[in-house]
Amino acid sequence: MNPDGKTFLVTGGRSGLGAAAAAALEERGARAVVADLPECDVTDEDAVAALVDGLDKLHGLVNCAGIGFASRVGDFPLDAFRKVIDVNLVGTFVAVKHAATKMAQNEGEEKGVIVNTASNAAFDGQIGQTAYSASKGGVVALTLPLARELARDGIRVCTIAPGPHDTPMLALLREDIRSSLEAQVPFPKRLGSPEDFAGLVVHIVENEYLNGEVIRLDGALRMGPR
Repeated sequence: MNPDGKTFLVTGGRSGLGAAAAAALEERGARAVVADLPECDVTDEDAVAALVDGLDKLHGLVNCAGIGFASRVGDFPLDAFRKVIDVNLVGTFVAVKHAATKMAQNEGEEKGVIVNTASNAAFDGQIGQTAYSASKGGVVALTLPLARELARDGIRVCTIAPGPHDTPMLALLREDIRSSLEAQVPFPKRLGSPEDFAGLVVHIVENEYLNGEVIRLDGALRMGPR
């Protein structure tokens, strides 16, 4: 799909990966509609539905809204576990549900494209990441059944699973932890950048044969248990 002149909804689009993806799409002539707090909570289905219904057209969705919370199992507050699942997994599904319905109304063979965001934690979850890994593993598992179902409507679905990226979330880490993460990346030895992520989003949008795939974006990093 050529993004020029198309409308894309970007959840979590005010910062980090979402902001970079929105900017990259706009650089290619797209209109990026940002869904982010406080105006739009992806766990509020009515709010998401109202936002999508208010658009004249919708050609793409980039799901970047997400949160993290780490704790050992015995001390993990159940409310916190549920919140991570609700935002990262249920919020992704809510946006897909309403965006896909809107995109199916488009004309042409390819009516839309959806890019979801998982994490390498879906595969290499570390100690304390039970909720985060479970939520992102769910996003990974959504990919193929969504791609198969939405194929009838000419809508593609892919998922990006980033490793540690230099975003506001990672800015909270101590410098020694950041340096340790960088040292573990085989090549290139650095954290990912929002621009790395955004470039892959654009490629998925433009490459019509990418469908039903989960792509790791982590410099071949495989995380240890802690």
